[in-house]
Amino acid sequence: MTPDPRAALRLALAPRSIAVIGASDNPHKIGGRPIAYLSRFGFRGQIFPINPARDEVQGLRCWPSLQALPERPDIAIVAVPGDGAVEAVDACAEAGVALCIIMSSGFGEVDAAGKERERAMTARARALGMRLVGPNSQGLANFGTGAVASFSTMFTEVPPADGPVGIISQSGAMSVIPYGLLRARGIGVRHSHATGNDCDVTVCELATVVAEDPALKLLLLYLEGIPDPWHLAEAARVARDRGLPIVALKSGRTAAGQEAALSHTGALANEDRTVDAFLAEHGIWRAQSMVDLVDTAQLYLQGWKPRGRRLVAISNSGAVCVMTADAATDAGMPLRPLSEATQSELRTILPGFATTTNPVDITAALLTNSKLFGAILPAIARDPAADAFLIGVAVAGAGYDVEAFAADAAAFAQATGKPLVVAAPQASVSGRFKALGLATYPTEGEAVRALGQYLAHAELLQAMGKRDIPIPRPPRKARPARLLDEARSLALLAAWGVPVARHALCTTAAGARQAFADLGAAPVVVKGCTDQASHKTELGLVRVGLCDGQAVAEAFEAMHAAAARAGVALSGVIVAELVRGQRELMIGARLDPVFGPVVLVGDGGKYVEAMPDTQLLLPPFEAPAVHAALRRLRIAPLLEGVRGEPPLDTEAFAQAVVAVGRHMADPAAGIVQLDINPVIVRARGQGCAAVDAVIYREEDLP
Repeated sequence: MTPDPRAALRLALAPRSIAVIGASDNPHKIGGRPIAYLSRFGFRGQIFPINPARDEVQGLRCWPSLQALPERPDIAIVAVPGDGAVEAVDACAEAGVALCIIMSSGFGEVDAAGKERERAMTARARALGMRLVGPNSQGLANFGTGAVASFSTMFTEVPPADGPVGIISQSGAMSVIPYGLLRARGIGVRHSHATGNDCDVTVCELATVVAEDPALKLLLLYLEGIPDPWHLAEAARVARDRGLPIVALKSGRTAAGQEAALSHTGALANEDRTVDAFLAEHGIWRAQSMVDLVDTAQLYLQGWKPRGRRLVAISNSGAVCVMTADAATDAGMPLRPLSEATQSELRTILPGFATTTNPVDITAALLTNSKLFGAILPAIARDPAADAFLIGVAVAGAGYDVEAFAADAAAFAQATGKPLVVAAPQASVSGRFKALGLATYPTEGEAVRALGQYLAHAELLQAMGKRDIPIPRPPRKARPARLLDEARSLALLAAWGVPVARHALCTTAAGARQAFADLGAAPVVVKGCTDQASHKTELGLVRVGLCDGQAVAEAFEAMHAAAARAGVALSGVIVAELVRGQRELMIGARLDPVFGPVVLVGDGGKYVEAMPDTQLLLPPFEAPAVHAALRRLRIAPLLEGVRGEPPLDTEAFAQAVVAVGRHMADPAAGIVQLDINPVIVRARGQGCAAVDAVIYREEDLP
């Protein structure tokens, strides 16, 4: 039986013994801090300091070498510099250590020579069955088991507390910055892991194991790259199966990956957009900043099961009510008016100058009557229009019964079971609410933004339901590709089942004239057909709307002359029907070197790059996913018909997109990149037709 490659990762989170190679008596040095943490934070296993120059380290017996140990350790920490680190790793592998955490630096993060040394070291370790974390790793820390094999200063500055949050990061700093921010909010953290250079074990693979921890309620990831999306997809599957939300902060929002772009698709489906699509496909929320990563944490820990985004806001300040309404609008959280029955009940409780619609403004009358707050909450709790609540306490303190406010809010939250956030800028006030387990924020803007993210993530996960999300395979490496001419491209699409415009490839002027007649002597398009240029209009190789045979024959000759001037060879001239319809859309696809096949849909025509309006899809998918993508376009209202226009045949278009996705995922098709632009979409029930196509296909395919 093939050994489970993740068994060593599970062992690293709860080892029975740990060797520290390069052990130091100084608890503030890299080789000393893990020993201090293991001793201080409750590790119950054996600690084996290794340093040939010492007999004792931090009160523990010190051993001269790995070979001198009385037993084989489960994992080892390497904290020696230079070539000594490589030698230590090799020794660990030969001794049968399951996993090695390499804290030493000077490898792939430095230069090409360091990268090669790192690669060779990794290959030797894997050949002997040992897994590696690092190099340049700050270490792994599991506060649930006390296995804190890390040298981070943060755990000295901010005392740990085991809790329901896990953090995994490629960066050492970004594994502990969220830790510090969460601890400042009183939230316990169980896992804080930094994988460093990811030479073997990556953030994504480690997440597959950390996600199994039944004590976790939230998993946070910091990603600088996603070299192994199949592991991240597996981690997401494990997390979804046990109801564990994952929030990821992916840095480097650049256009990297566009350098190999061969067409519109390459420019529009850049790396960062593909990351967005991939994370959403697997139910992982992408945070935009460190604030977004940690500010929502307290909401995920409440155990709510939200069912919508309608917000009801309650405050003792009219200004807070207005600003809450603005923030809720920005977050896509509608404030629907409370029912007339609820408002009638509120009017019997509140003074006549209070606002009872939504937001509910209690006004400064709360100062003279502290019971108003508790009196209105039961009525609001019964209103059917509320999915979530915000309580804004703008000013309170002396003269206000804040204890009662907090107790009433807690009882209200318990009674409704719905998401509730509190905005209170005064620490003395927010502390009372926080002490009762309520999610509090300094301002209504922060509260609404966090709540909006939480609800949007919940909606994403609910929309996924129980459907099986395929785990992607490592993408095939694209072989050298060549451009197919338009006739071959259209023929390939037709073979896939994609509707194409009626056309003929002509090699003589007489043949072009005959093609015009065969097409019904209607307006036609004449195009030069070549595999040497993807954009033909700029070369004078396109004529549109020709209405007689003589003009078509003359255009044939003009195409050859234009091609000669441009220095391109023609395989013929295409005479095609001039397709008319309601809207020009586009379908694009590319083979991403990390994520594999990616399909792009959106508004089409010649301005697709200047005014992009597109959505990404990751094969495999079916028509419902295409329709959902179309609904996210800015032009979505136009697809349903406006100002008397009929709705478009989006079903025919969706089937064409599904066919493209299916063949992009088929290695035998050998498609590297394609543009189908425009696809003319007619009125509903009348179909669609691709009128132009640019396809790059692997050279060694027939």
